[in-house]
Formats: sequence, structure tokens, C-alpha cells
Amino acid sequence: MRPHREMHLVERIGWLRAAVLGANDGIVSTASLILGVAASGADRPALLVAGVAGLVAGAMSMAAGEYVSVSSQADTEQSDLARERQELASSPEAELKELTAVYVARGVDAATAKGVAEQMTAFDAIGTHARDELHITEVTTARPVVAALTSAATFTAGAALPLVLAAVLPLPLMVAGEGAGSILFLALLGAVGAKAGGAKPLKPVVRVVFWGALAMALTAGIGRLVGTSV
Repeated sequence: MRPHREMHLVERIGWLRAAVLGANDGIVSTASLILGVAASGADRPALLVAGVAGLVAGAMSMAAGEYVSVSSQADTEQSDLARERQELASSPEAELKELTAVYVARGVDAATAKGVAEQMTAFDAIGTHARDELHITEVTTARPVVAALTSAATFTAGAALPLVLAAVLPLPLMVAGEGAGSILFLALLGAVGAKAGGAKPLKPVVRVVFWGALAMALTAGIGRLVGTSV
């Protein structure tokens, strides 16, 4: 009989977090940059140059930031696993008691917990301690390259949307159209992210729209002040 394989939404958390962060940052940062430049009275070529520069710089920054931060997590995980291997080799009885205590704390009676700990140790000692003591699993383990590529790709996709608006909107409508269009893109992103994560869409949509609109409003205000004073 073939084992039943269930797909859980939490299995998406590794790439979903990076994807939502990248797309959200791409929309907000690029739209804010374009709005700030547009509010200062700049012409379309200046808007497009600013938008493209923001897209390239942002995508590279996201990739580098995600890779460095997730690599730090991976280094910590590997350090903990190396320490656990050493402790299993030098103090197997202490590690067995520690694992037994973990199962007891989860509601298993002492005799059963000891038997389970012995069987799991014999089957896969380091894997068992990684999962049940250190909480390192296949789902949560750090993947720096996946996080970096996902963030860079989704940042680029997100940044392309306000950049397209900057290319096609009439200049007199640039500020209003860029702001409204980018807020719509953020709302769609919040809904898609909620759907992928199995959550209700209202709170994620409100969350991304609020912070995105705030960032764009502040940048546009600064751009208008600078454009007026120069």
C-alpha cells in the first residue's frame, strides 16, 4: 500500500516569504521612487531612468540581502548540528535522556517516551535530534540560493509594474495614476499571497496597501517639496 502524502501550506513558507517580500518591495520602492521624481516636476526620460535604476539596484540588493541573511541562518543550523553530532558521540546516554524528556514534555508517558527515544535514536539519531530538539526540519531549513533567486525575481516582477505605468501614463496624470495603479498592484499581491498561504485576504490586503500607500505618499511629498524649492 502506497503511503498517503499530504501537502501542507507551511511547506511553502520558505519561498513564499521571500516571494511576497520581493514583490512588495519591488512595487513599493520603485513606485515611491517614480512618484518622488514625478512630483518634483521631472520629465518622462528622468522617470524611466530612475525607475530602471531602482529596479536593477533593488533586485541586486534583495538577492544579496536574502543570501547573506539566510546563509547566516544556515551557518547557525550547521553549527548546532555539528555540536549535536559531537554530543551524540561523546554522551549518548545524556542525549537519550534529553530526547526522552522532549517526548515526555509533549505528553507521552515516561516508559513509552524512553522506548520511542531509543527506537528513533537507533533509526536516525541526528535526524531525530535535529527535528525534535533543534526544530530543524526539511520544511524550515535555510536555503540561501532559493531565497536569493526568489527575492530577486519577484522584486523585478513587482518593480516592472510601476515602471510600465511610468512609460504609458500621460505626464499630467503621472502622480495620481502611478499612485492609484501601484496601490491596486499591492492589493492584488496581498490577495495572491493570502491565497497561496491559505489565509483570508482582507488583513493581508489592508496590510500591504497601508504601508505601501504611506511610503508612496511620504516620497511624493518630499519630491514635491524638493521640486518647489529647487
